[in-house]
Parts: sequence; C-alpha cells; structure tokens
Amino acid sequence: MGECGAPGDVNSNVLVARSTGDAQLDKAVWQWLSWDKNQKTKEQIESLLQNGKHKELRERLCCRLTFGTAGLRSAMGAGFCYINDLTVIQSTQGIYKYLERNFSDFKQRGFVVGYDTRGQVTSNCSSKKLAKLTAAVLLAKDVLVYFFSTYVPTPFVPYAVQQLGAVAGVMITASHNRKEDNGYKVYWENGAQITSPHDKEIIKCIEECVEPWNGSWNENLVDTSPLRQDPLKKICDSYMEDLTKICYHRELNVQTNLKFVHTSFHGVGHDYVQLAFKAFGFQPPIPVPEQKDPDPDFSTVKCPNPEEGESVLELSLRLAEKENAKVVVATDPDADRLAVAEQQENGCWKVFTGNELAALFGWWMFSRWKENCSQDADVSNVYMLATTVSSKILRAIALKEGFHFEETLPGFKWIGSRVKNLLDNGKEVLFAFEESIGFMCGTSVLDKDGVSAAVVIAEMATYLQGQSLSLAQKLVDIYEMYGYHISKTSYFLCYDPPTIKRIFERLRNFDGPQSYPSCCGIYNILHVRDITTGYDSSQLNKKSVLPVSKSSQMITFTFQNGCVATLRTSGTEPKIKYYAEMCALPGHSDRSVLEEELQKLIEALIENFLEPDKNGLTWRSA
Repeated sequence: MGECGAPGDVNSNVLVARSTGDAQLDKAVWQWLSWDKNQKTKEQIESLLQNGKHKELRERLCCRLTFGTAGLRSAMGAGFCYINDLTVIQSTQGIYKYLERNFSDFKQRGFVVGYDTRGQVTSNCSSKKLAKLTAAVLLAKDVLVYFFSTYVPTPFVPYAVQQLGAVAGVMITASHNRKEDNGYKVYWENGAQITSPHDKEIIKCIEECVEPWNGSWNENLVDTSPLRQDPLKKICDSYMEDLTKICYHRELNVQTNLKFVHTSFHGVGHDYVQLAFKAFGFQPPIPVPEQKDPDPDFSTVKCPNPEEGESVLELSLRLAEKENAKVVVATDPDADRLAVAEQQENGCWKVFTGNELAALFGWWMFSRWKENCSQDADVSNVYMLATTVSSKILRAIALKEGFHFEETLPGFKWIGSRVKNLLDNGKEVLFAFEESIGFMCGTSVLDKDGVSAAVVIAEMATYLQGQSLSLAQKLVDIYEMYGYHISKTSYFLCYDPPTIKRIFERLRNFDGPQSYPSCCGIYNILHVRDITTGYDSSQLNKKSVLPVSKSSQMITFTFQNGCVATLRTSGTEPKIKYYAEMCALPGHSDRSVLEEELQKLIEALIENFLEPDKNGLTWRSA
C-alpha cells in the first residue's frame, strides 16, 4: 500500500461510517489505524474518532514533528506530531534513506543507538522501546547497529559515533523536559548534532516513506540479529580513559578531604559520574538516595531541570549539610548538563548560573593549558566558544589572554559542528558552553557533557581549597580581573503559537512597518539583530553574520548603556526566553550598581516588549 492508499488491516467500512467529513483528516486517521501496531496509541486515536473529537484528531494527525535545537522533541502519545512507536519508525526510515544516499559504506560502518530512562505507561512508550524500534528499522535493512545494552548519558552517543567510525547515531531522550516528553536526537558522522541542510533533507526523506516497512516493527531484532553489537563496555572504558586527558591534579584529588554530593535527578547519571570521579582519583561522590535510580515520573522534583535552582536541589542540599559536603553537583536526567551549588561561609548555598560556571570553567581550562603547554605553543591557535545568548565573559578573557573566542547560534549543534571544523584545521579548542548549564570541557565529546563537567568542577574546587579559596571567591577574582559580567536569564510560558508570533512581529514593526524599536522605556537602543530575518543594524550591509534561522524567533538588542538583551523562543519547550547581560571593563567593580541597572532594564524589556498581562504569558515562578 502506498502512502495515500487504503489501509489493509482495518475495516474500511467501519471507518467510512465514522467519516469526519474532512478528507485530509479521514486519510490521516486511516493511515494511523492501519500502520500503528501499538495497541495503546491505536486505542487513543480510535477513542477520539468514536467520540467525535475531530479538533484534537486534527491537531494530532495533520502535522508532523520537525527538527528543533535538539532534534525531534514532543510529548509522548498518539499522533504524527507526538513521540511514539510509529513516528520513531518513520523518522528512522527517513534517516536510513538519507544515509543510504550519502554513504556507500553506511551498512558496514554502522549506526549508534542510545537511550535514557523515560517512559509513559498510558502510551506503552519508553525510551528503551523506541530505541529498539530505531534499531529494528536499520537491522531489517542489514545495517550494523551499535545498540547500548542499558541506558547511557547522551554524550556517550556522539562519543561512540566518532570512536566506532559510525555514519550517525540517535539518542532517545528529552533531556530535562517534563516527564510527559521524549525526543530523538540525531548525530552526524563528525560526532556533532545534525544541522541544516541535513535536518531538512531528513524530513523530506521521512515524508517519502511514512508507511512502516516489513521488519520495522520487529523490536526483537536487537536480541537476535548478528548485526547488532553492544558497545557499552568499550565506549565506557574508552570514555573514562579519555577523561583523564583533562585531569591535571590527580595527586590532590586522591588526598582531598573535600566531600561532594551528586544528584542524578532520577536519570542516567549515577553510575557514570561515580566512574568519572574514580578516573580522576576521587572518592565517589555521595549520591542522593531518593534520586539516584531512574524514575520516569521524576517523583521528588516538580520538574527534572536542575537549571531551576535551589527549589529542585532541596534534597541534595539537605544531604550535603548532613554529610558536611561543601559542593553539590547535579546532572540532569540524560547527564548532558550540570548544575553546581556551593555552601558559603554564612551557611547559605550559592547555586551558580550557567554563565558563572562558564567563567570558572573558562579560567580553569585556559590556566591549565597555560601551565601544561609546551614552550613553543601558540596561544593564537587556541579557541573557546559560546552561543550568542550566553555571557561574553570568555570574550573578555580571550581579549586579555590572546586566544580566540567565537559565537554561534543557540543550541550545541552549532557549537559541535564549528568545533569539529576548527579541529580539522589544526586549532586547539579548550572549552565551549551555552548559558543553560551546558558545558564542553576538552574535545573528546563534541556536545555538552554533564559527566565530564561534574568531575572537572570537583577538581577545580579541590585545587582552589589548596589556595584557601572557594569557587564563589574565585569567581569574584575572575570578574575583578576580566570585568564584571552580570547576567540574568529567565522565561515566560506561552502555549499559543499565534501569540508568540504576534509579539515578535510587533517588534519588527514597532515604530511603523519594518521598523524596530529605537528605545525600550528610558533605555536607548544602539543596534538590533534579528536572526529570524537575517537583519543586523550594526553591519554595513545590514545582514547578520550569524546564519539565518527562520524556524525560530530571536531578536537581540544592544543598548547604549552596554547591556545586551535577547528575546527568543525555545527550540524544545513552549517558552519565550529572555537573556540580558551588563558587561563592565576591568576595574569597574561596583557590582550592585550594575545589578540595579540590569534589573531596571529587564523590567522595561518585559513591560514594553513582552507585555505579559496583555498577552496572557505565565511567569516562570508561577
């Protein structure tokens, strides 16, 4: 049966009798009920059809998943725009078709499949099951598949792609999203997440072969096919060995009396962070018992995102106080991001922002390079990177120390691709980050990695203890030396796409057609950059240097007072995010004045540009 044909295993007369009166919807219902072999999701569509819920059927069946900043990501459940058995099979068939066109040796080089521990009983959907179906599609087509025998951190998939010479890989994860979500993250042969044009071409290939092929539903193939290999031991051993390349003070780590608490947020991180600490010579960190083991319900936190700060770190902070541990490290559920908290002298906890941690990591990775490099090493060959919505602190360090700093579009897929390009051209990349607590220390993994970041911060804290300094005190030193960078990032929830579009279109036509705002309240605007349209008023030709990204909304304002503020939509969640930073020159150290100015500007930005009351936006804290 072709894509538009009548279904073979569904009673056509019954379906005709239940026609929705919409030919496009009828066809989509037909396709779903004839192709879906998951009884739970099939019943969800059947139930909507029987109850005449045509609007919801249309929402579920008449649009498709698209690639965002982290691959495909959506709620689990029935429908072509949700993550489920059928859409994962379709996506993998499209990827097979695309890779077959691009690599003559695809079947021999193989494909990597990893997964986290998410699941949803009501849809009979789990990350492991989706990973098995991903593997089945490829194994049925005689492709060598490296299928991990248990859950792994997301960074293991890009690492394995490079180590094993595979053409690509997929990680089934929704990272730190709410428990209802899941996702499908695709890595290219270079070990970086796919970027354009691959994503668009894969979507075309998916649309060309939406009907499941023979064998695509055979999830048992991972247990029976001779083409399936388990890379777990080899990759884990190799990863831990490579990790020691960025271990500089093993003897201090072995001797330290500093204690660390680790929470894995009910995800995959526990075993791997324990191994990483061992590789650096540390005693294992103390795990938070209630959060150590995988739990798809994330039952002890309101949301499984360590970026939310002290409110979601409650259990780990109380355990640290009980155990007299001064530093808490928190990996998100797929262990690709890291939050850090440190107890201060007054007993309170400081939860570092992603930008503050980047200042510490940037100082650390450069100072270790400087201390360990050969005499003829050229600092101008050294690079650090950050996404454009992240702090400019690395730029300030680079200007003073003589290495290169580069910016990319938001999303680690852009960083990974650029880092690979730099490495291929003989450059040395020490560190890269995005403000949403994503860090890449070294270049063994061309993606953010919470496992390596956790053990690097532990070594940093150990080294600083020997200098009678805390992480927070060192952060002040860094700002004193390179200039204060005070930033604030937050978001509003908005579940109505037309409202989001209206907010950004208003900014593009603020003082008239195609006229951006020249001020925000009392604050004058010097430059405007719109990544969605490719406009940049600071450039002579008015064109943005960063690539255009039409699929998402993003506008950056540079103010006369030195503040840079960005409004953008999230690539993975229903959020409008704002990022603002005041950058001061070294010596301008009145932090409270900078903080006050930044806060006033953010209030003006929200009131004048986002208008939350008028637009029905939900504040982050609500």
